[in-house]
Amino acid sequence: MGQNKGAEVTEFILLGFSGQHKSWHILFIVFLLIYVATLVGNIGMILLIKIDSSLHTPMYFFLQHLAFVDLCYTSAITPKMLKNFVGTEQSISFLGCMVQLLVYGAFATSDCYILAAMAVDRYVAICNPLRYPVVMTQKVCIQLLIGSYFMGFLNASINTSFTFSLNFCNSNKINHFFCDEPPILSLSCSNVYFTITLLTVFVGFNLTFTVLVVIFSYIYILAAILETSSAAGRKKAFSTCASHLTAVTIFYGTLSYMYLHHRSIRSQEQEKMASMFYGIIIPMLNPLIYSLRNQDVKEALKGLGKKHF
Repeated sequence: MGQNKGAEVTEFILLGFSGQHKSWHILFIVFLLIYVATLVGNIGMILLIKIDSSLHTPMYFFLQHLAFVDLCYTSAITPKMLKNFVGTEQSISFLGCMVQLLVYGAFATSDCYILAAMAVDRYVAICNPLRYPVVMTQKVCIQLLIGSYFMGFLNASINTSFTFSLNFCNSNKINHFFCDEPPILSLSCSNVYFTITLLTVFVGFNLTFTVLVVIFSYIYILAAILETSSAAGRKKAFSTCASHLTAVTIFYGTLSYMYLHHRSIRSQEQEKMASMFYGIIIPMLNPLIYSLRNQDVKEALKGLGKKHF
Protein backbone atom coordinates (compact mmCIF):
# COMPACT_ATOMS: atom_id res chain seq x y z
CA MET A 1 0.00 0.00 0.00
CA GLY A 2 2.93 2.34 0.50
CA GLN A 3 4.31 4.58 3.20
CA ASN A 4 3.19 7.95 4.38
CA LYS A 5 3.31 10.03 1.26
CA GLY A 6 2.51 13.35 2.97
CA ALA A 7 6.23 14.05 3.54
CA GLU A 8 7.02 13.32 -0.11
CA VAL A 9 4.32 15.26 -1.93
CA THR A 10 2.34 18.09 -0.35
CA GLU A 11 0.86 19.46 -3.56
CA PHE A 12 0.37 18.66 -7.23
CA ILE A 13 0.76 20.83 -10.33
CA LEU A 14 -2.09 20.66 -12.86
CA LEU A 15 -0.53 21.10 -16.31
CA GLY A 16 -3.90 21.63 -18.02
CA PHE A 17 -4.18 21.73 -21.81
CA SER A 18 -1.23 22.03 -24.15
CA GLY A 19 -0.80 25.61 -25.29
CA GLN A 20 -3.19 27.00 -22.68
CA HIS A 21 -0.69 29.68 -21.65
CA LYS A 22 -0.79 31.19 -25.15
CA SER A 23 -4.58 31.28 -25.42
CA TRP A 24 -5.58 31.39 -21.74
CA HIS A 25 -7.91 34.40 -22.25
CA ILE A 26 -9.93 32.60 -24.96
CA LEU A 27 -10.12 29.37 -22.96
CA PHE A 28 -11.13 31.25 -19.83
CA ILE A 29 -14.00 33.07 -21.57
CA VAL A 30 -15.25 29.93 -23.36
CA PHE A 31 -15.25 27.74 -20.26
CA LEU A 32 -16.64 30.51 -18.06
CA LEU A 33 -19.61 30.89 -20.44
CA ILE A 34 -20.11 27.11 -20.47
CA TYR A 35 -20.01 26.97 -16.67
CA VAL A 36 -22.45 29.87 -16.31
CA ALA A 37 -24.80 28.17 -18.81
CA THR A 38 -24.47 24.95 -16.79
CA LEU A 39 -25.34 26.73 -13.54
CA VAL A 40 -28.30 28.58 -15.06
CA GLY A 41 -29.63 25.52 -16.90
CA ASN A 42 -29.40 23.03 -14.05
CA ILE A 43 -30.51 25.37 -11.27
CA GLY A 44 -33.35 26.51 -13.55
CA MET A 45 -34.38 22.88 -14.12
CA ILE A 46 -34.34 22.15 -10.38
CA LEU A 47 -36.45 25.23 -9.61
CA LEU A 48 -38.88 24.61 -12.48
CA ILE A 49 -39.57 21.06 -11.28
CA LYS A 50 -39.98 22.29 -7.72
CA ILE A 51 -42.38 25.13 -8.69
CA ASP A 52 -44.56 23.41 -11.31
CA SER A 53 -46.89 20.85 -9.71
CA SER A 54 -47.44 19.10 -13.08
CA LEU A 55 -43.80 17.97 -12.92
CA HIS A 56 -44.15 16.37 -9.48
CA THR A 57 -43.84 12.84 -10.90
CA PRO A 58 -41.17 10.13 -10.49
CA MET A 59 -39.57 10.95 -13.85
CA TYR A 60 -38.99 14.58 -12.91
CA PHE A 61 -38.03 13.67 -9.37
CA PHE A 62 -35.07 11.79 -10.87
CA LEU A 63 -34.43 14.56 -13.41
CA GLN A 64 -34.21 17.09 -10.58
CA HIS A 65 -31.49 15.01 -8.91
CA LEU A 66 -29.76 14.43 -12.25
CA ALA A 67 -29.46 18.21 -12.56
CA PHE A 68 -28.14 18.37 -8.99
CA VAL A 69 -25.40 15.76 -9.48
CA ASP A 70 -24.43 17.37 -12.82
CA LEU A 71 -23.96 20.64 -10.95
CA CYS A 72 -21.91 18.98 -8.23
CA TYR A 73 -19.45 17.03 -10.33
CA THR A 74 -18.78 19.82 -12.83
CA SER A 75 -18.37 22.30 -9.96
CA ALA A 76 -15.75 19.99 -8.44
CA ILE A 77 -13.42 20.62 -11.40
CA THR A 78 -14.45 23.72 -13.40
CA PRO A 79 -13.80 26.59 -10.91
CA LYS A 80 -10.27 25.31 -10.24
CA MET A 81 -9.64 24.96 -13.98
CA LEU A 82 -10.83 28.54 -14.57
CA LYS A 83 -8.57 29.79 -11.79
CA ASN A 84 -5.59 28.02 -13.35
CA PHE A 85 -6.22 29.76 -16.69
CA VAL A 86 -5.75 33.22 -15.17
CA GLY A 87 -3.32 32.46 -12.34
CA THR A 88 0.41 31.91 -12.35
CA GLU A 89 0.09 29.05 -9.86
CA GLN A 90 -1.43 25.83 -11.15
CA SER A 91 -0.92 23.97 -7.90
CA ILE A 92 -3.50 22.08 -5.88
CA SER A 93 -2.84 20.76 -2.39
CA PHE A 94 -2.59 17.04 -1.71
CA LEU A 95 -5.81 17.19 0.34
CA GLY A 96 -7.50 19.41 -2.28
CA CYS A 97 -6.65 16.90 -5.01
CA MET A 98 -8.04 14.07 -2.90
CA VAL A 99 -11.28 15.94 -2.21
CA GLN A 100 -11.67 16.91 -5.86
CA LEU A 101 -11.33 13.29 -7.01
CA LEU A 102 -13.69 12.08 -4.28
CA VAL A 103 -16.46 14.60 -5.05
CA TYR A 104 -16.09 14.26 -8.82
CA GLY A 105 -16.08 10.47 -8.71
CA ALA A 106 -18.99 10.21 -6.26
CA PHE A 107 -21.40 12.42 -8.17
CA ALA A 108 -20.33 11.19 -11.63
CA THR A 109 -21.00 7.59 -10.55
CA SER A 110 -24.31 8.62 -8.97
CA ASP A 111 -25.20 10.13 -12.35
CA CYS A 112 -24.89 6.66 -13.95
CA TYR A 113 -27.30 5.12 -11.47
CA ILE A 114 -29.83 7.96 -11.66
CA LEU A 115 -29.93 7.60 -15.47
CA ALA A 116 -30.52 3.86 -14.96
CA ALA A 117 -33.31 4.59 -12.46
CA MET A 118 -34.90 6.92 -15.01
CA ALA A 119 -34.80 4.10 -17.58
CA VAL A 120 -36.60 1.80 -15.14
CA ASP A 121 -39.18 4.53 -14.54
CA ARG A 122 -39.84 4.82 -18.29
CA TYR A 123 -40.06 1.02 -18.57
CA VAL A 124 -42.76 0.83 -15.90
CA ALA A 125 -44.64 3.86 -17.30
CA ILE A 126 -44.81 2.48 -20.85
CA CYS A 127 -44.89 -1.30 -20.33
CA ASN A 128 -47.07 -1.39 -17.21
CA PRO A 129 -48.98 1.92 -17.22
CA LEU A 130 -51.84 0.67 -15.02
CA ARG A 131 -49.40 -0.47 -12.33
CA TYR A 132 -47.20 2.63 -12.61
CA PRO A 133 -48.69 4.50 -9.58
CA VAL A 134 -48.42 1.32 -7.48
CA VAL A 135 -44.87 0.38 -8.52
CA MET A 136 -43.17 3.80 -8.74
CA THR A 137 -44.26 5.06 -5.33
CA GLN A 138 -42.49 7.86 -3.49
CA LYS A 139 -40.85 5.27 -1.22
CA VAL A 140 -39.47 3.31 -4.20
CA CYS A 141 -38.17 6.49 -5.86
CA ILE A 142 -36.39 7.55 -2.67
CA GLN A 143 -34.88 4.07 -2.27
CA LEU A 144 -33.58 4.13 -5.85
CA LEU A 145 -32.15 7.60 -5.28
CA ILE A 146 -30.46 6.66 -2.00
CA GLY A 147 -29.03 3.58 -3.71
CA SER A 148 -27.65 5.79 -6.51
CA TYR A 149 -25.90 8.14 -4.07
CA PHE A 150 -24.68 5.24 -1.94
CA MET A 151 -23.07 3.48 -4.91
CA GLY A 152 -21.50 6.75 -6.04
CA PHE A 153 -19.89 7.55 -2.70
CA LEU A 154 -18.90 3.92 -2.03
CA ASN A 155 -17.12 3.69 -5.40
CA ALA A 156 -15.40 7.08 -5.04
CA SER A 157 -14.33 6.65 -1.42
CA ILE A 158 -12.74 3.22 -2.01
CA ASN A 159 -10.90 4.25 -5.20
CA THR A 160 -9.77 7.58 -3.72
CA SER A 161 -8.47 6.01 -0.51
CA PHE A 162 -6.46 3.38 -2.40
CA THR A 163 -5.11 5.93 -4.89
CA PHE A 164 -3.87 8.36 -2.24
CA SER A 165 -2.38 5.64 -0.06
CA LEU A 166 0.34 5.21 -2.71
CA ASN A 167 3.77 6.83 -2.72
CA PHE A 168 4.27 9.81 -5.06
CA CYS A 169 7.97 10.41 -5.54
CA ASN A 170 8.45 10.38 -9.33
CA SER A 171 6.82 13.74 -9.99
CA ASN A 172 4.02 15.96 -8.74
CA LYS A 173 2.97 17.23 -12.18
CA ILE A 174 -0.44 15.92 -13.25
CA ASN A 175 -0.81 16.04 -17.03
CA HIS A 176 -4.48 16.96 -16.84
CA PHE A 177 -6.74 19.89 -15.94
CA PHE A 178 -8.09 18.20 -12.80
CA CYS A 179 -7.22 15.38 -10.41
CA ASP A 180 -8.41 12.35 -12.34
CA GLU A 181 -7.35 8.89 -11.26
CA PRO A 182 -5.37 7.57 -14.29
CA PRO A 183 -2.96 10.56 -14.54
CA ILE A 184 -2.48 10.54 -10.76
CA LEU A 185 -1.61 6.83 -10.78
CA SER A 186 1.01 7.46 -13.47
CA LEU A 187 2.94 9.60 -10.96
CA SER A 188 3.24 6.91 -8.31
CA CYS A 189 6.47 5.05 -7.62
CA SER A 190 4.52 2.31 -5.80
CA ASN A 191 3.18 -0.84 -7.40
CA VAL A 192 -0.12 0.39 -8.83
CA TYR A 193 -1.29 -2.92 -10.28
CA PHE A 194 -3.83 -3.58 -7.51
CA THR A 195 -5.16 0.00 -7.59
CA ILE A 196 -5.55 -0.04 -11.38
CA THR A 197 -7.28 -3.43 -11.15
CA LEU A 198 -9.60 -2.06 -8.47
CA LEU A 199 -10.41 1.00 -10.61
CA THR A 200 -11.10 -1.20 -13.64
CA VAL A 201 -13.35 -3.53 -11.65
CA PHE A 202 -15.37 -0.74 -10.05
CA VAL A 203 -15.75 1.32 -13.23
CA GLY A 204 -16.46 -1.80 -15.25
CA PHE A 205 -19.12 -2.97 -12.81
CA ASN A 206 -20.84 0.42 -12.54
CA LEU A 207 -20.84 0.94 -16.29
CA THR A 208 -21.88 -2.62 -17.16
CA PHE A 209 -24.65 -2.83 -14.56
CA THR A 210 -26.22 0.55 -15.33
CA VAL A 211 -25.86 0.16 -19.11
CA LEU A 212 -27.52 -3.27 -18.98
CA VAL A 213 -30.40 -1.80 -16.95
CA VAL A 214 -30.84 0.91 -19.59
CA ILE A 215 -30.53 -1.50 -22.55
CA PHE A 216 -33.00 -4.08 -21.21
CA SER A 217 -35.43 -1.33 -20.18
CA TYR A 218 -35.40 0.08 -23.70
CA ILE A 219 -35.69 -3.32 -25.35
CA TYR A 220 -38.97 -3.86 -23.47
CA ILE A 221 -40.02 -0.23 -24.11
CA LEU A 222 -39.39 -0.59 -27.86
CA ALA A 223 -41.32 -3.86 -27.97
CA ALA A 224 -44.26 -2.24 -26.14
CA ILE A 225 -44.23 0.79 -28.46
CA LEU A 226 -44.18 -1.37 -31.61
CA GLU A 227 -47.18 -3.32 -30.29
CA THR A 228 -49.15 -0.09 -29.88
CA SER A 229 -51.69 0.15 -32.69
CA SER A 230 -52.24 3.89 -32.39
CA ALA A 231 -49.75 6.11 -34.23
CA ALA A 232 -50.46 8.90 -31.74
CA GLY A 233 -49.74 6.50 -28.88
CA ARG A 234 -46.42 5.46 -30.41
CA LYS A 235 -45.45 9.09 -30.95
CA LYS A 236 -46.30 10.01 -27.36
CA ALA A 237 -44.33 7.03 -26.00
CA PHE A 238 -41.30 7.88 -28.12
CA SER A 239 -41.45 11.54 -27.06
CA THR A 240 -41.38 10.63 -23.36
CA CYS A 241 -38.18 8.61 -23.90
CA ALA A 242 -36.38 10.73 -26.51
CA SER A 243 -34.68 13.20 -24.15
CA HIS A 244 -33.59 10.50 -21.71
CA LEU A 245 -32.28 8.25 -24.49
CA THR A 246 -30.33 11.16 -25.99
CA ALA A 247 -28.76 12.03 -22.61
CA VAL A 248 -27.94 8.36 -21.93
CA THR A 249 -26.27 7.86 -25.33
CA ILE A 250 -24.03 10.93 -24.95
CA PHE A 251 -23.20 10.20 -21.31
CA TYR A 252 -22.35 6.50 -21.56
CA GLY A 253 -20.65 6.87 -24.93
CA THR A 254 -18.19 9.41 -23.56
CA LEU A 255 -17.69 7.57 -20.26
CA SER A 256 -17.00 4.28 -22.01
CA TYR A 257 -14.42 5.95 -24.24
CA MET A 258 -12.70 7.52 -21.22
CA TYR A 259 -12.33 4.46 -19.03
CA LEU A 260 -12.75 1.32 -21.14
CA HIS A 261 -11.04 2.33 -24.40
CA HIS A 262 -7.42 1.14 -24.67
CA ARG A 263 -5.25 4.04 -23.51
CA SER A 264 -2.20 3.19 -25.60
CA ILE A 265 -3.93 4.08 -28.87
CA ARG A 266 -4.99 7.59 -27.91
CA SER A 267 -2.95 10.59 -26.84
CA GLN A 268 -3.12 12.33 -23.48
CA GLU A 269 -4.67 15.35 -25.20
CA GLN A 270 -7.46 13.14 -26.60
CA GLU A 271 -8.02 11.82 -23.08
CA LYS A 272 -8.29 15.37 -21.76
CA MET A 273 -10.79 16.26 -24.49
CA ALA A 274 -12.95 13.27 -23.57
CA SER A 275 -12.77 14.25 -19.89
CA MET A 276 -13.66 17.82 -20.77
CA PHE A 277 -16.70 16.72 -22.77
CA TYR A 278 -17.85 14.38 -20.01
CA GLY A 279 -17.11 16.63 -17.03
CA ILE A 280 -17.91 20.08 -18.43
CA ILE A 281 -19.94 19.91 -21.66
CA ILE A 282 -22.46 17.17 -20.79
CA PRO A 283 -23.70 18.92 -17.60
CA MET A 284 -24.44 21.94 -19.78
CA LEU A 285 -26.16 19.86 -22.49
CA ASN A 286 -28.53 17.89 -20.23
CA PRO A 287 -30.84 20.83 -19.35
CA LEU A 288 -30.95 21.78 -23.05
CA ILE A 289 -31.80 18.20 -24.06
CA TYR A 290 -34.61 17.97 -21.51
CA SER A 291 -35.89 21.45 -22.36
CA LEU A 292 -35.89 21.16 -26.15
CA ARG A 293 -36.95 17.50 -26.49
CA ASN A 294 -39.46 17.19 -23.66
CA GLN A 295 -43.02 18.44 -24.15
CA ASP A 296 -43.83 18.54 -20.41
CA VAL A 297 -40.87 20.80 -19.68
CA LYS A 298 -41.77 23.03 -22.65
CA GLU A 299 -45.34 23.39 -21.36
CA ALA A 300 -44.11 24.11 -17.84
CA LEU A 301 -41.77 26.82 -19.16
CA LYS A 302 -44.60 28.37 -21.21
CA GLY A 303 -46.91 28.29 -18.21
CA LEU A 304 -44.28 29.90 -16.01
CA GLY A 305 -43.68 32.58 -18.65
CA LYS A 306 -47.37 33.41 -18.94
CA LYS A 307 -47.73 33.59 -15.18
CA HIS A 308 -44.86 36.01 -14.64
CA PHE A 309 -44.74 38.05 -17.86
